[in-house]
Amino acid sequence: MQTILKHIVGNNQLHAKWLNSLSFMENMGARKISACEHRTMVDIVQLKHAAEEHRHAYYLKKQLAKLTDSTCKHYEDGDLLAPVATRQYLHRLDMSCSRYVKENFEITGVDLRYACYLFVTHAIEVRADALYPEYQEALTTAKSRVNVKSIILEEEGHLEEMIEQLKKFDSDWKAHAHAIATIERKLFQEWIAAIEIELHQ
Repeated sequence: MQTILKHIVGNNQLHAKWLNSLSFMENMGARKISACEHRTMVDIVQLKHAAEEHRHAYYLKKQLAKLTDSTCKHYEDGDLLAPVATRQYLHRLDMSCSRYVKENFEITGVDLRYACYLFVTHAIEVRADALYPEYQEALTTAKSRVNVKSIILEEEGHLEEMIEQLKKFDSDWKAHAHAIATIERKLFQEWIAAIEIELHQ
């Protein structure tokens, strides 16, 4: 992963697209959290999480100014790395999780959406806890003006919160979370593979 990140961070155009792709994913994550909300039963943790994901999307977008002032203003295909894979990653994880929950829990509707929110968000936070420190390491090595240290701290807090929520949801949450994390790992590897293909073109 460090080889890929070093390549990306060493090229401002690629780096801008990478930053924008992360911003897109954070924004999509925030929107998906909001879409999972119950009409009235929304707790402060879910609100906080959606708000912070939106802020991460904004923060990453702001970091673009340290690299360029003329590209990646939006989330169009030309502004993202491996745009098809980038757009599909969270969506495919959502769909796979929904199938898994349907097969393993007797719930539907709002309860199904909430369960998916818990398991998908947990998997994403585990990924963020691995990816952002690696990215920061590449940034530090390259002496880049870009940094994601504040996001790293908040993502660590998010993971702790999701674990507490999952404990309340199901006593066997670890086994289910592991199954979803296995799905996420495959999708993440496919996303990185798509980025590698683009880097070599």
